Amino acid sequence: MASARKQAAQRQHMAQLAARLMAEQGIRDFRIAKQKAAQHLGIDVRNSILPKNSEIETALAEHQRLFAGAEQPAQLQAMREAALKAMTLFADFKPRLVGDVLSGLADSHSDIQLHVFAEHSESFDFFLQSQGIPFEIVERRYKLARDRYRFYPAFRFVAGEHRFEATLFAATEIREAPRSLVDGQPMARASASQLERLLADESLRARLAGL
Repeated sequence: MASARKQAAQRQHMAQLAARLMAEQGIRDFRIAKQKAAQHLGIDVRNSILPKNSEIETALAEHQRLFAGAEQPAQLQAMREAALKAMTLFADFKPRLVGDVLSGLADSHSDIQLHVFAEHSESFDFFLQSQGIPFEIVERRYKLARDRYRFYPAFRFVAGEHRFEATLFAATEIREAPRSLVDGQPMARASASQLERLLADESLRARLAGL
């Protein structure tokens, strides 16, 4: 029993430290955050029960609540508004907002992550060029159903004060999202109309809180 309590306390401590490292150093890879936390604590990751990604995400939300004050909510709202503008521009590609900006965990280290969809892979490339938007292309690996993995092109660019990453999927892949690294379930995706409702709800909550 004592050993089980010790392991649980160790998992919680590691999750909290990994979350702090992600918040302070801009780490976005759960595996790297766990390794750094374990190294800092002198824990051998091969012989330890590591915290789940979902536990680290919960600890990250708590860390932001305690230490970010009003700064993080303001950053998040600005990023969501910037995301909506970009999604309006990319309307022909049926954009969906994903990642930290959608979940509410975004901070100054975060990119605004979008999924876009096209029949022909070069069409999004041509669209960015036609808009005069400089970009670079990187590869992103996503886990699909039945433990399949696939690489997709991701277009990275800057608009105003915000960094964007738009991953391009085939048009038919809008029907099923890839798996989340947090809980293994299909990733949450939000359309422009859903993001508009989210912004409206947050604005209403802020006004009510100020009464």
